[in-house]
Amino acid sequence: MRIEGLHHVAIIASDYARSKHFYTEVLGLRVVAEHYRAERDSWKLDLALPDGTQVELFSFPSPPPRVSRPEACGLRHLALRVADLDAAVAHLHAQKVATEPVRVDEYSGRRFTFFADPDDLPLELYEQ
Repeated sequence: MRIEGLHHVAIIASDYARSKHFYTEVLGLRVVAEHYRAERDSWKLDLALPDGTQVELFSFPSPPPRVSRPEACGLRHLALRVADLDAAVAHLHAQKVATEPVRVDEYSGRRFTFFADPDDLPLELYEQ
């Protein structure tokens, strides 16, 4: 088997409209397709990052909350590459999105920070 890259990450939102706004307007992801699945009473929104990687944003009736703190087993966070961390952090702050203090990866020397989506999903900005 030869894995060639990451195709998509799937996220379930508790408030579809609020999360759609966050991922499209605040983070600026491009909408590829949006479908309402009546049989599941569920929305599926396909979003694209500039490199072609996609984020699938789903809604489902009454999803259980995500266990996040303290850290739980499973997917920990979604990391997004940015060219200019300072500009990205300033953009998030202008959108009233709080970020953690910028840190430096002890192994790569790259700067990064964490913030949260509307459902408190941990997201990371990692400077190229």
